[in-house]
Amino acid sequence: MSSSSRAKRAKRVVRAAGALVWRERHHRLEVLLVHRPKYDDWSFPKGKVEPGESVRTCAVREVAEETGARIALGQPLETVRYKISDGRRKHVHYWAARELPDEDPSARARAAVSPASAREIDGVAWQRAKKARGLLTHAVDRDLLGSLVDLWEDGKLDTWTFVLVRHARAVKRSVWNRSRASDKRDKEADEATRPLTRDQGEVRARALVPVLAAYGVGRVVTSPWRRCADTVAPYARAAGLDVVAQPALTEAAHSRSRKAARKVVSEVLRHRDAPVALCTHRPVLPTVMKVISQYAPGKLLRSVPDRDPWLKTGEILVVHMARRPHGKIRAVSIEKQRPVLSEGR
Repeated sequence: MSSSSRAKRAKRVVRAAGALVWRERHHRLEVLLVHRPKYDDWSFPKGKVEPGESVRTCAVREVAEETGARIALGQPLETVRYKISDGRRKHVHYWAARELPDEDPSARARAAVSPASAREIDGVAWQRAKKARGLLTHAVDRDLLGSLVDLWEDGKLDTWTFVLVRHARAVKRSVWNRSRASDKRDKEADEATRPLTRDQGEVRARALVPVLAAYGVGRVVTSPWRRCADTVAPYARAAGLDVVAQPALTEAAHSRSRKAARKVVSEVLRHRDAPVALCTHRPVLPTVMKVISQYAPGKLLRSVPDRDPWLKTGEILVVHMARRPHGKIRAVSIEKQRPVLSEGR
């Protein structure tokens, strides 16, 4: 191999993902470990991202393959970076995660997986955090466990998830209105029926399915206007969920009164029975961000978008909420992601 080929290879990054699956038993923290016979080590379930796959979908798939557990992602943990034997860099993204309840609707929206062979994984075990620290072979895994324990001790690990979705790309107003030209045209009705584009819009809506499933979304709330409803419809169908239409989230209702939209967002943010996805329009986003900001303390406030366009079409903002000491509800982590288009093709 030439020196230039080696240099190009070294620049390529191998992307991987995994999760620290946790539970609480008798007031003690337990985590799920796997044993790999090839390396004779104990570690957390993880694996390489497949072509066209997002890191979040990868994390959920790898845990299912290696442990049989169906999980919902919680807040993100550290990304581990190191060099592998062929000179390339490897980046492994991790999330805290919990097992899904039986018959959870988000599991229906996921692709089937095949279990890892005994040559790859020959042991899966729940271990108390203290014992797990002694079993883990690699220092980076012990550091990850330390971060998880810190979150648990600080009351920030038991979270619920709010996913804000900006609708995917819609047909331009000028094109849609021109095709429906009429002196008696109802402009608000035109806006309410403007659809997604077939290329970017519909594909991005389908690409949302594995991402919303990865977070275990069990409730879908949306503006009833077509471009929003059609953005979350593929996931709702796949998961077998009814969509809750909230007229207060439309552009027209918001322009008349922002109070109703604020009330809807605040109620959804504080809803912890199941992870919730809420889909709305760009003009409504500043109001949504203002409500989120009220729950985002200190440095976390920087993670809340504060300028136009706030989110790109089809992009999501994932807010992880927790009940802090003395009963206060606060955001503890915020992620922003635009689903990978290849997952919707």
